[in-house]
Amino acid sequence: MAYKLNINGKTREVDVDGDMPLLWVLRDELNLVGTKFGCGVAQCGACTIHLDGEPTRACITPVSSVEGAKITTIEGISASKIGAKVQAAWLEVDVMQCGYCQAGQIMAATALLLQTPKPTDAQIDEAMEGNICRCATYARIRQAIKQAAGMATADTREV
Repeated sequence: MAYKLNINGKTREVDVDGDMPLLWVLRDELNLVGTKFGCGVAQCGACTIHLDGEPTRACITPVSSVEGAKITTIEGISASKIGAKVQAAWLEVDVMQCGYCQAGQIMAATALLLQTPKPTDAQIDEAMEGNICRCATYARIRQAIKQAAGMATADTREV
C-alpha cells in the first residue's frame, strides 16, 4: 500500500506493507540510515525518532500508524534550534565513543530539552533511561544535555 510520510519536513511516498516497522521504511526504502537498529523490541533506544515531537521507537512503530504525522529523524534534527545545540554540545563534550547509540541519544535529549528547557539531573536521567549506551558515556551525555540547555560549559564537564 502507498503511504505519504512527512519526514524531516519533506513529503515522501513509499509503497510497503502497512505492518512494516518505520525503522525499515526509513533505512531500507528511503536510505535514511542514521536511525539505527539495536534490539528490535523498543528497549535500547537506538531507533529513536520524533513522531509529532515525541520520542518514539521506530523499530516497533508500523508505517500505517504514522501517515499524516510529522516524523523527524537524526538527519533532520539540526533544523530545530535545540537539535542543533544538542548536536554541537555532543561534539564539544566528546560524548561519542563507538557512536552506535548516539543518534537515539541525541533524539531523546532533544525531545527532553524541547519539553523541559532547563532539566534537573533527575529529569535528564528519567528522559534518557530508555537509551542504552554500551560504552557507558552517561556522564558525558548528561553534561552535553546541560551544555545544550545553557546550564554548563565544556570546561566544567563531569568526566
